[in-house]
Amino acid sequence: MRRHSTFLLFDFPGFKAFFFSAILLLVSCKKEVVPEVLNEDGLHDLELARPANFPAVMKQPDNRLTVQGVELGRRLFYDARLSGNNRISCASCHHQGLAFSDGLALSNQGISGKTLDRHAPVLFNLAWANQGLFWDGGAKNLESQAFGPLTSADEMHQDLYELEAELKAIPDYVSRFKQVFNSEIKSADVVKALAQFQRTLISGNSRYDQYIRQEKSALLDAEELLGMNLVKEKCGNCHAGALFTDQIFHNNGLDDHFFEAYEGIYQGHFRVSFDPEDMGKFKTPSLRNVALTAPYMHDGRFKTLEEVLDHYQSAIKISLTTDVSLFQNQGKPGIPMSAIERKAILAFLNILTDHDFINNKAQGQTN
Repeated sequence: MRRHSTFLLFDFPGFKAFFFSAILLLVSCKKEVVPEVLNEDGLHDLELARPANFPAVMKQPDNRLTVQGVELGRRLFYDARLSGNNRISCASCHHQGLAFSDGLALSNQGISGKTLDRHAPVLFNLAWANQGLFWDGGAKNLESQAFGPLTSADEMHQDLYELEAELKAIPDYVSRFKQVFNSEIKSADVVKALAQFQRTLISGNSRYDQYIRQEKSALLDAEELLGMNLVKEKCGNCHAGALFTDQIFHNNGLDDHFFEAYEGIYQGHFRVSFDPEDMGKFKTPSLRNVALTAPYMHDGRFKTLEEVLDHYQSAIKISLTTDVSLFQNQGKPGIPMSAIERKAILAFLNILTDHDFINNKAQGQTN
């Protein structure tokens, strides 16, 4: 998230109706049916249901996923008390209507007002993020990642002890943390709850998905089908599989010099791995909901998808680590595309928008 009570008992008034409606809304896509289990501690274990065309979900043994934990995480995600000045929430830089991006190239919405060096990434399908978080892979998992924006002086700038004290002053939070984690409020459990909520942000019900799963008589026209095949052919080395990302790091020819300034922020995955072969490599973003998430690239330098295609067609810069998959122009850098092919690719990218996901009330701010 760079950029970065619960239901006490079944006899709580209105609990049953709310619980079952929330489960129906939790994942905005056709999915496998997974039973929810009520345990002796009163928590409902939640196994993430996946879209039928998605890979298996990774298990998280150190952070038990429960309906109550997800709800606690949702409340925290939208709560400005997580910031030092009580004015900025996680949602301030991750808007649901923009597929949990912020629409800015480089945000200056943090407490310091300083313009950040990285573009706020989208937040969806993170249950499959198995190669690290942030653009450079600097966080191992969602739990450790959350501490970054929470404590950054240029983002939420929160003192974790003060955060615990603030939340302990709110009886509703005290009750919810006690129920979910069986302990008083701790910052380690704050990030666990946030991670639980974010793992439920699953986007897999675009018109493309409905076509692939042969649902609702969904059809693609000839141009969209051409675009689908072109994206697979020309872009599939990085934007791979049902998630439209290989989850790893590539130098996509944006730059040919990678400065050491600002703790190596421009050096990509190298600043994490210290492997020269990772210089200038950044994590592959998903193409899902890409029509909603402009501007593009790790620094937001491209305002439109047309500019992105211009870059890949004729503006790739060569360095020692430029990805070999970009040399598609008879061994030279660039991805050839005719005017017809460009139009088809754009048409296909637009049908990757998941309208159910961005309008799912169970994931929005309802309190």
